[in-house]
Amino acid sequence: MSWTTAADLRAQVQKLWERGLLLASLVSGEPLFPRRLMLKKPTSAEITDRFEPVRMWIADLRQGTHYRLTMRELKHHIIGCNIIPDEIWIDTLDDALSLIGKELEAERFNKLVALTRERRPVLLPWLERCPLKALGSAEDWPLLLDVVDWMQSHPRPGIYLRQVELQGIHTKFIEAHRAVLMELLDLALPPAAVDTEAAGVNKFCRRYGFLEKPLRIRFRILDPELALLPMCTDQDIAVIQDAFILLNLKVSRVFITENEVNFLAFPKLPGSMVIFGAGYGFEILAQAMWLHRCDIHYWGDIDTHGFAILDQLRAYLPNAESFLMDRETLMAHELQWVSEPQPLRRDLARLSTEEGALYEDLRDNRIHPAIRLEQERIGFGWVKAALDRLLIRKKVSFLKE
Repeated sequence: MSWTTAADLRAQVQKLWERGLLLASLVSGEPLFPRRLMLKKPTSAEITDRFEPVRMWIADLRQGTHYRLTMRELKHHIIGCNIIPDEIWIDTLDDALSLIGKELEAERFNKLVALTRERRPVLLPWLERCPLKALGSAEDWPLLLDVVDWMQSHPRPGIYLRQVELQGIHTKFIEAHRAVLMELLDLALPPAAVDTEAAGVNKFCRRYGFLEKPLRIRFRILDPELALLPMCTDQDIAVIQDAFILLNLKVSRVFITENEVNFLAFPKLPGSMVIFGAGYGFEILAQAMWLHRCDIHYWGDIDTHGFAILDQLRAYLPNAESFLMDRETLMAHELQWVSEPQPLRRDLARLSTEEGALYEDLRDNRIHPAIRLEQERIGFGWVKAALDRLLIRKKVSFLKE
């Protein structure tokens, strides 16, 4: 039987709830009701052929509450005159809420609206636009308003989140509610107080003028002659970004590796350093202008993502070369291959001819499906031999010049 049931009526009203329309009307004051619901009724033939099921269907609808049935008279040449449902209406918002059991949620939301109207009416459009999201934050709403109040009094404060002093509010509270706070602050603060270039919750501090935890760049000096620390100490150093930019090290060759063990085991090499690429983004490295005069060598996994990272690096350091990301290295370590879970499919425009050919073979599974050779699986002897060849090549190039 496909005729509308009481459960179908509740489902129709539930959709209005899930779209936020019921709660939004509490903010806007625009009436949604009376509202006619969809009603699928028996056809004339069904009334004749299935008279008893039709009678039971009518009785079930009449037993329902919180909606209004309008009936019409149907005259039939066989079964005579009968009264059947013609339309179904929800007359009030209260009826709709009662039908789907959302009275308490609506009462809670109404309190949010009243509090916001009293303290920060500029946020009412957000409550109307995102009522269910607001309802999910109902328990913390007074504290969220406290944060908004404080930010209006202290635009772009220039302090760490940890230094915000508000009763009942701590760093973790603000961090946990960054997504909602960003939407509220964008409404409540003047345009000059919001850095719109900083998008996403990870840029919350930058967007609203808080200090960010300094990024640290970790590197090792591989040439004892260029040591920054006493000679007996391994030159494993980490400095904040601003200090790294100002270092102006006298190295001529820089290796970047994503693996910490490779970083730690990288052998001594004249005029060289190695950077541990711990995911802070190559744009930070590119701000160190002294790096641009160095030969840059990137050592990543031989898989589609490894080549994508190399491609990204060249957007900031165009002269970067790959290291041990070649076909010979891949084929020599076949026993060390593992599977790449989700290979990339897009084109990479900044690869060399050889790199691009290998990337396409990996992407299109021409060698073997979903190959990955992780950098730490390459034999250390192979690494040292590649470094020796690199030094010889550079020396020959220097002599030719």
